[in-house]
Amino acid sequence: MSDFKRIFDIIHYYRDEHAKPIMVAGRHGNSWKTFSTEEFIENMDFVSKGLLAKNINKGDRIGLMSGNRPEWNMIDFAVNQIGAAIVPLYPTLSTKDLGYIIKDSEIKVLFVSNSELLDKIEEAVSESGLEIVIFTIDEVQGQSSLKDLMQVGKENTSADLKALNDAVEEDDLLTLIYTSGTTGTPKGVYLSHKNVISNVNASKHLLPDGYNKSISFLPLSHIFERMVVYLCFSKGVQIWYAENLDNIVADINEVKPQFFTTVPRVLEKVYDKIVAKGKDLTGIKKALFFWALDLGHRYKEPKKNSAWYNLQLSIARKLIFSKWKEALGGKVGIIVSGGAALQERLARVFWAADIRVLEGYGLTETSPVISVNASDDDGVRFGTVGRVLENLDVKIAKDGEIMVKGPSVTKGYYKNEEATREVFDEDGYFHTGDIGELSDDHFLRITDRKKEMFKTAGGKYVAPQVLENKMMESPFIGQVMVIGEGRRFPSALIVPNFEELEKWATFKGISFNSREDLVKQQEVIEKYEQINNTAMTKFGNWEKVKKLVLLAKEWTIDNGELTPKLSLRRKVILDKSKKLIDEIYAGEE
Repeated sequence: MSDFKRIFDIIHYYRDEHAKPIMVAGRHGNSWKTFSTEEFIENMDFVSKGLLAKNINKGDRIGLMSGNRPEWNMIDFAVNQIGAAIVPLYPTLSTKDLGYIIKDSEIKVLFVSNSELLDKIEEAVSESGLEIVIFTIDEVQGQSSLKDLMQVGKENTSADLKALNDAVEEDDLLTLIYTSGTTGTPKGVYLSHKNVISNVNASKHLLPDGYNKSISFLPLSHIFERMVVYLCFSKGVQIWYAENLDNIVADINEVKPQFFTTVPRVLEKVYDKIVAKGKDLTGIKKALFFWALDLGHRYKEPKKNSAWYNLQLSIARKLIFSKWKEALGGKVGIIVSGGAALQERLARVFWAADIRVLEGYGLTETSPVISVNASDDDGVRFGTVGRVLENLDVKIAKDGEIMVKGPSVTKGYYKNEEATREVFDEDGYFHTGDIGELSDDHFLRITDRKKEMFKTAGGKYVAPQVLENKMMESPFIGQVMVIGEGRRFPSALIVPNFEELEKWATFKGISFNSREDLVKQQEVIEKYEQINNTAMTKFGNWEKVKKLVLLAKEWTIDNGELTPKLSLRRKVILDKSKKLIDEIYAGEE
């Protein structure tokens, strides 16, 4: 693996060392569309030759707007092996942001998955003022398609891909990834082949030998999932692409993967559903379930558990936790979690269930992994985001900010020297914007986002993520955001877990006509005040959440309140909830 210099070298290695009848598969209606290694590479080469016939040259930018599917990677490798660069476009981006990114990156060709996204992208392209050739991945009547381009490539017999491969250097641009732009104009993060391939090489320990099947459902437009897909290919792992999150548990059960990546929100939902089923049990089965659950929450790092604990755990795994694995296809051994903070108790209980959840940390600008827990017994420390990768240098600034330097760190933002200067110190260390602590043996702990910490009217700093994570331990809370910038005390906006709340309300005999009606019921409000009081027990008086309000509508990606990796877009939520927040603090200031 250390010989890889360019991203497409991974595919050549796959062909030579791991060729197989099914390399990738994508959900296609009620079945799966599969591609062998030979088919994948043949299609990839046809796309490359088709782009060359359309006068695409080294250094040009190609837009790609699609959900996860095998064609995403075919296009990606086809582009990067001729020295051009992919600009991934999230399907959920606004037309305004799409237009800005298309113009700023000077996209020449754009791939879009279907007719629905085609309508959206055509509006954005018209606003950019550029003449862009568009190809749809699905065939759409009257529109040039990926299949048409591949046919052009098939006929382009004079193209010399080997010479073009050889001309690509490790410092060449691989991809421009634009930040979400919730607080201003999107910035294009410049990532080279060297940036990303160095991260792949340094993360290879995440995927032990013997793992051969993975499922992918996090957005490939984000560098986290994309890097892990490169990692899977470099290890000869077969990848199955789920269509969306709606049916992910069913897809996991059908594919039976050994490995996948996720975000904490998905794990929280899986855990809550398992616990809900446990509550429906009766008698000895219910008692055994909650005995095992309690045991799991007390799980320590593998070598720290006593012989007596391990004996109990072996019984719990056989009787209870084996069913957890069955609920996730029966074969999953490792799950990598990123994108947001993972509740420590979830990491402990999944490890107890013999499903090793590896929490990691990174940013788009770092390609992305900075640190990550590993699956070996000495490689994990709960409550941390793991050991810093061996090829990176991390230091903690005087104000607690995490600073990083190394081969996977971007050289800056595309056409934005001012923004680039702002994120590097005089020694070349990158400002992550996160606050953390580093142990002597290089395990990193994140305490909060520097930009998300706020100061109350009393001058005290509050770290909202710490409070939110504690509150999220309650199965009754679906989403939460702590607020209080410049106010006398922190408060919280809470979206209940309505599945759990409605069961409880029915049991209590509380009548309601709608979710809007339910969250206004006095007994419900008192229930959540009790949950909050319990969660705040160990926090200082200045940081405790004093007031809360229950919301009837979940925050979503489509409505702009969540990022594609399901993190809160705090500014958007604050703007939308301004009137509500003013009411919370009315008469209190």
